Amino acid sequence: MNQGEALALAQKKLGKLDKEEDMKNIEPLIRALEYMPLAIVQATAYILQKAPRYSVQQYLEKFQQSDRKKATLLDYEGGQLRRDREAKNSIIITWQISFDHIRQTRPSAADLLSLMSFCDRQGIPESLLRASDEKEEVASEPGRQQHGPALDVFDSDKESTDDESQSNSSEDDQFENDISALRDYSFISINEDRETFEMHNLVQLATRRWLEAKGQQEKWKSEFIYRLNAQLPNGEYENWEICRSLLPHTIAAAAQRPKDELPLIEWTSILYKAAWYLGEIGEGPEAQVMAENAMKYRIKIFGREHNKSLDVIEMLGSVKMLRGRWEVAEKLFVEVMKTRRTQLGADHPSTLTSMANLASTFRNQGRWKDAEELEVQVIETRKMKLGVDHPSMLTSMANLASTFRNQGRWKDAEELFVQVMEMSKTKLGVDHPSMLTSMANLALTFISQGQWKDAEELLVQVMERSKMKLGVDHPNTLTSMANLASTFWNQGRWKDAEELEVQVIEMSKTKLGVEHPSTLASMNNLAYTWYCLGRVSEAIEMMQICIRNQQDKLGSDHSYTRSSVSTLDNWTQKASK
Repeated sequence: MNQGEALALAQKKLGKLDKEEDMKNIEPLIRALEYMPLAIVQATAYILQKAPRYSVQQYLEKFQQSDRKKATLLDYEGGQLRRDREAKNSIIITWQISFDHIRQTRPSAADLLSLMSFCDRQGIPESLLRASDEKEEVASEPGRQQHGPALDVFDSDKESTDDESQSNSSEDDQFENDISALRDYSFISINEDRETFEMHNLVQLATRRWLEAKGQQEKWKSEFIYRLNAQLPNGEYENWEICRSLLPHTIAAAAQRPKDELPLIEWTSILYKAAWYLGEIGEGPEAQVMAENAMKYRIKIFGREHNKSLDVIEMLGSVKMLRGRWEVAEKLFVEVMKTRRTQLGADHPSTLTSMANLASTFRNQGRWKDAEELEVQVIETRKMKLGVDHPSMLTSMANLASTFRNQGRWKDAEELFVQVMEMSKTKLGVDHPSMLTSMANLALTFISQGQWKDAEELLVQVMERSKMKLGVDHPNTLTSMANLASTFWNQGRWKDAEELEVQVIEMSKTKLGVEHPSTLASMNNLAYTWYCLGRVSEAIEMMQICIRNQQDKLGSDHSYTRSSVSTLDNWTQKASK
């Protein structure tokens, strides 16, 4: 900001000044503030708060005194703030002048700012700031098919005493007054939704550095982590909206590992739930980082065989599955299954979840008989222990049906998928991701039986709903697009198939990676389409690339690799004639 702009900003903020002396001192003030907008806003806010018994000259003197005497904050950790090209001395000093005043006149507002400094600077929810500071023992996270720890909720029908009402009113007033104080000093702003707040990144930085210098950083970092963990639900579909809104703060928390054990345990819980949500929305790499960090510190605290550690090891296995790392996932699931079988018994729900997850890795590796054996055990035990209507039964039935389909038992698969789809529609609703998966699975069974039109009708619905509910580049959406392209291909609609397959490959490369099994399957499909369109040399080149990656990723003996090699041999022989 140049001198003229800075002067205009200061005059606008201060309004019409009564004293000619103040008018004269505005220019020296903005020069001392290095023409930085945030520093000018903070300084003028402070002056106005103390007017009319406070002048621009008094603030300038205080600022110059601070510049001489309060360099310790700037020099903390070898001048880290000073080295930040944005963190000008003027901002830090104006911040400290205002913060010192708030600490003296309204300590609760200073505490609120301390808490907010650890959040992401944007979209700080009121609910996080108002949360109770009571620390409760967090229940063990369940497997991916159960619900997480329940939180107390406000019972609107409960009668409250006059004392309670007065107390709540007093707390509301205090909170609103604290917010007003922070706004008046331009430390925070209120967003248009009136329920979330923002802070300038330099205000956050200055606040955290002050807390660090005063030995209070761990206290407020832990407070932030306790509150966020209490607010953050598990990654089930019903919680996605809350998880999405809290994700920036979850990411902020992930970068702020606490030192003490109790908040560290809570921190791992945040990472576990973040990995769950990120995995569900198809963000595999981010989910893996969260799961690996949670696992590292849980094992360090509890040991590898503790239930909390097993939960997050299993979560990491699920993320590895999402990323197509079948063998790594298998090792993790085998470890968890064996430990839970020993600790809890073969028919415990958590053990059954581990068995079901292991069966999924077998299925993705083409080990159909191994998958079927485990899936039958799981479905029979769940039916006996939990009942046929238990939600986990839907997953078991769908997994077994997928295995039947891959074994060529299409009628058995179709019968099971129809049951799963009808039950999902009743229990979950037509737009639930599990319902969409059921529809997609049934469509695949139709494809296997050559019922192209029936498959197309279902897959168009799945694709459109997936785009709307999950996003265009979610792995499930990409799968539905690839399957729809397959129905086009089998109907001789090769240009339609090509258009979809090219989209799928590009998004799969970005979202999943070039070597992900789903990306390789898409490359294989596009090669087939090009061959049918007479683009033989391009088809052969694409298939060669696909085979190299399949051999590296899946192995030469995998059924998909063998199929691709056989196809390429056939094409090259025909091309050489």
